[in-house]
Amino acid sequence: MNQSPILIIGKNGKTGSRVNQRLQTLGHTTRGVSRSTDPAFDWERPETWRAAMQGTQAAYLSYQPDLAVPHAQADITNFVEIAREVGLQHIVLLSGRGEEGAQRAEEIVINSGLTWNIVRANWFFQNFSEGFMLEGIEAGELILPAGDTLEPFVDADDIADVAVAALTQPALRNRLFELSGPRAMTFSQCMRELSQALGREVRYTRIPVDDFIAALAEQGLPEEMQWLMRELFTVVLDGRNSRPAHGVEEALGRPATDFKHYIEKTIESGIWTQDRLKASA
Repeated sequence: MNQSPILIIGKNGKTGSRVNQRLQTLGHTTRGVSRSTDPAFDWERPETWRAAMQGTQAAYLSYQPDLAVPHAQADITNFVEIAREVGLQHIVLLSGRGEEGAQRAEEIVINSGLTWNIVRANWFFQNFSEGFMLEGIEAGELILPAGDTLEPFVDADDIADVAVAALTQPALRNRLFELSGPRAMTFSQCMRELSQALGREVRYTRIPVDDFIAALAEQGLPEEMQWLMRELFTVVLDGRNSRPAHGVEEALGRPATDFKHYIEKTIESGIWTQDRLKASA
């Protein structure tokens, strides 16, 4: 596997960037691809896929915008067919807990005839610091259409560690790892812990999902992403994923990262700090 580059699809994403960096630190050659790389890889342009995949034997596969969208299944089917043709042998697929569409995509990879791993994860901690929730947290109020449903949010660093293990350790192949953090929390509880750590209040306010989607539409969010946000907040976040999973321990032999530790290391990185807020004002 070290003789050919490991393909990282979505090298600029929350997990892809981390997987790429970890593999390189371990001495592996990688080929991180995205819409802007050469060769490029664009999920909306299947004609770009083959060149990006050529000459690789293992791939970390993160799908944009999400495996829950209706056309994901066809894209994953197409990807697997090309993978077989170019000689790619092992796929590590990032998936989502509780998403029926994602599970259909998982089955395509599992039944592909290639070796595989499924890394099935809860909502990321990093949505609070690297995603669409960051602006609200910096403003002091996170506004979402989520109630008191418990979610065992997971650290993207843990996801990356599991993905790297799956890519580099043959003994882990052909296994599904279901990942979460160690504690199930509501969004409101997360903001209380974050407020305490920051020394300033970050309120959590719940709004109706229709109002939330309407605000996103006003901001110009594409209709497909509006659909996805509604799906995530009304279907996936219904309690089906509230029980913590143990895939981090199964793959790595260590506990999953707790929300408290995530807050500490994120504050240390300079995100959420007053200096950052002043710079962005």
